[in-house]
Amino acid sequence: QVQLVESGGGLVQAGGSLRLSCAASGRTFRNVNMAWFRQAPGKEREFVARIDWSGSRTDFADSVKGRFTITRVNAKRTVYLQMNSLRPEDTAVYYCAASPTWSAPRYDYWGQGTQVTVSS
Repeated sequence: QVQLVESGGGLVQAGGSLRLSCAASGRTFRNVNMAWFRQAPGKEREFVARIDWSGSRTDFADSVKGRFTITRVNAKRTVYLQMNSLRPEDTAVYYCAASPTWSAPRYDYWGQGTQVTVSS
């Protein structure tokens, strides 16, 4: 079992920045691959970014490439999503998730989400 708790959401103006955190507890955090997803009102949940267990591989949705970065500190059992140059279309509830595999990921564990609102 992995328990995930997101924090860091809030209200920001377009062009601003936020850093989301996802703190993990439970099974060995360093062995799991982590990801961020988001869900805007009336839309399906979509992939944002992911990072492998070692932090050496990352992957991003095209819509956030060059603006968002994902990092992790295994000693702190925490993964971060740094979001820069935010746009109103980034407004969503952001969720972190954990997968035991990198190829064909299976996100078995999810946090409760944190709201990000970007005003124009």
